[in-house]
Amino acid sequence: MAVRLFEGKDHAAAYLQYRVTPHEIINIVMNYMKKKTPNQLNLAVDVGCGSGQGTIPLAPFFTKVVGTDVSLAQLEMALTNSNPPNVSYRQCPAEELPFASGEVDLVTAMTAAHWFDRPKFLLEADRVLRPGGCLALLSYTMDMELEYGDISSMLNVICKEFYAALRPLRDPYIGSSSRKIYSDMFDSCPYPDKEWNECFPVKRVVPLSGYIGMVETFSSYEKLRIKDPAEAERLSNDIQSKLLSAMKVSSPDTEVTVVVKYFYLLACKP
Repeated sequence: MAVRLFEGKDHAAAYLQYRVTPHEIINIVMNYMKKKTPNQLNLAVDVGCGSGQGTIPLAPFFTKVVGTDVSLAQLEMALTNSNPPNVSYRQCPAEELPFASGEVDLVTAMTAAHWFDRPKFLLEADRVLRPGGCLALLSYTMDMELEYGDISSMLNVICKEFYAALRPLRDPYIGSSSRKIYSDMFDSCPYPDKEWNECFPVKRVVPLSGYIGMVETFSSYEKLRIKDPAEAERLSNDIQSKLLSAMKVSSPDTEVTVVVKYFYLLACKP
């Protein structure tokens, strides 16, 4: 079965504000596609598109890009973007895509496929992909790191406190390791032409408050916020205060470098 989360409007807005767009990996996906099937870039489908962070960057490469999501709140947030004219959105489950068999050139899912009914989704992706079409699935681990002067290691000890508090709240459907989920999908993908990268760091300079905001978009934090709003706020404020103290600054607008550890699989349908 698939799991439905991220459907509140506030959570969708936070997604749009704080989640990272992995341009570097999108470029890798497109280079992979151009090697496999040059000049066949008509339709890309971004499944579990959320608020469109990964959908819009595909627009320059394809005639048409469609983002799909089961959450209406996420899609409403996606429509607040400055969407290029060749980008549109549809509400549907990942396992029931509204496309004809063999119609799609690229199926992507960015930080979403772990919530799908994965065997059904892989079958559906295979159905809609044309021969020579590509599948690209990517996500990242919870344990983002911070870089700030010569105290990065000190900050990351504090970050680990944040993650440790949230780890017991991870949904049982995704277990303790998202990376293993994607590694298992890679192993189960029947296409012989496929690639796996289990650690691709992406760095972004953000305000410290932006890092806190990113962690607050995690499903485990959202679960805590719904269960005990005061405890969720206390946890965020405590971690932010400890980080500010270690940095010897007072403003949460102080910039830090966030290191997001992505992993991805690429596969080309024979």
